[in-house]
Amino acid sequence: MRAMGKSKSMGRAVLVGLSGAALASALLAAPATARTASAVHTDAPGAAPGKGLNWRLKDSGTDARFRGLAAVSRDTAWVAGSKGTVLRTSDGGRTWRDVSPPGSAGLELRDVEAFDGRRAVVLAIGEGEASRILRTDDGGTTWTESFRNTDAKAFYDCVTFFDRRHGLAMSDPVDGKYRILSTADGGRSWKVLPSAGMPAAQEGEAGFAASGQCLVSSGPRDVWLATGGAARARVLHSADRGLTWTPADAPIPAGDPARGVFGLAFRDRTHGIAVGGDYRAGQASPEAAAVTGDGGRTWTPAGRPPPAYRSGVAWFPHSRATALAVGPTGTDVTRDGGRTWRTVDAGSFDTVDCAADRGCWASGEKGRIARLEPR
Repeated sequence: MRAMGKSKSMGRAVLVGLSGAALASALLAAPATARTASAVHTDAPGAAPGKGLNWRLKDSGTDARFRGLAAVSRDTAWVAGSKGTVLRTSDGGRTWRDVSPPGSAGLELRDVEAFDGRRAVVLAIGEGEASRILRTDDGGTTWTESFRNTDAKAFYDCVTFFDRRHGLAMSDPVDGKYRILSTADGGRSWKVLPSAGMPAAQEGEAGFAASGQCLVSSGPRDVWLATGGAARARVLHSADRGLTWTPADAPIPAGDPARGVFGLAFRDRTHGIAVGGDYRAGQASPEAAAVTGDGGRTWTPAGRPPPAYRSGVAWFPHSRATALAVGPTGTDVTRDGGRTWRTVDAGSFDTVDCAADRGCWASGEKGRIARLEPR
């Protein structure tokens, strides 16, 4: 999406040792109060008092805003953000290596998809040639630009991968329809997919490049696209890697360029969570989350949603019911699949991601990066 505040930074309309159940219980026990290091001090059932879990901030050494995040493991993570900045850690966030692509200082990097500690793809957003995709195979020592947009009407927001070879990237509507790029070689080359299977966009509709989660996939073929900025917020679903799409209305605030679905997460091809609202500070977002149990054909508002706009969401690995949502005013946790949420921290984050080993990371403004870990 193209405007957020004065700049066109979100899109056209304005990227442990405990079980999942124990982790969820620990987080839900936390008080919703702010702390200096954005820490949620909690006690897990059966754990000794004081040995709970918290967001622990890691010193990134920069003031860049990181809306792109890829959690590889508890040790390894990538972040991508403003001023063309890409950082990578391989020691749990104790140190960060600046692996920004050469000459990228003028780019807004909003999404990063990492296959491991050496191979990753980053997406730069913007009008025309500002939208680009770059790939590294050596941990960021060198980068190759694999796509540069040449259509002035296109504005790319998010990228996702089904596996190490197959992936998609999405642009805001061009000539009335969302544009989809496809790769079959891990992001080394891209082609525009036919638009015949894409439904018409609503007037003013677009995606939000807020957390790298406006385009997400689950399994080998299913992918979902989040929208906002129009009369209705929607989630579009494709079961054939982006060739054909089916839209569904989402019960999240809409009707304004600053409102819609900002982030999606699916734990399988059936169960998903959508978060969003109104990103403007001080604006109410009374229905900031919704859930689906049928692959996105229908969406139900959360019975007790987060209290404010949320831009990022992630499922805890190996859990059928636990997830995190983050935004500028805090972190919320659900342990019933997204139906009810509880605020557990007041620190600002834009996006969140969890790795298979339950290494959960969050990132956001002013260089903020954190990992969920024992206190």
